[in-house]
Amino acid sequence: MQDKIWKMLDNSNAFIALQGGIGTLKENFQIASWAQLNIHHKPISQLNVDGFFNKLLSFLDLVEEENFIPHSARQIFISASTAEELIDKLEDFVYEPDLVAAQIDWSKRSNSKRYKLDLSLHL
Repeated sequence: MQDKIWKMLDNSNAFIALQGGIGTLKENFQIASWAQLNIHHKPISQLNVDGFFNKLLSFLDLVEEENFIPHSARQIFISASTAEELIDKLEDFVYEPDLVAAQIDWSKRSNSKRYKLDLSLHL
């Protein structure tokens, strides 16, 4: 599955999610998290036919309001109810980087740095 997502990332200018299940959501959020981590700068969108994604978009608004995600992460998700409107929004998209994640160098897909976590208990 990871190879499929890398191929999509390498060969696309944008991402459009249609109505779907868990796999669709997983891929949508994975691509969004990669945008937040500054791995790519491509727009991610949902074609929100008949309000299919309304509750998901409301949830994203809530987690932004509660400060679980920054505004830049919320703006990664573009939504429209018609294909024409969605294409217009995709064409107008301007990438807004997360200022912390933008400092990470993801130029290599496999990061050779290994971080050691200190999980010992200090009393």
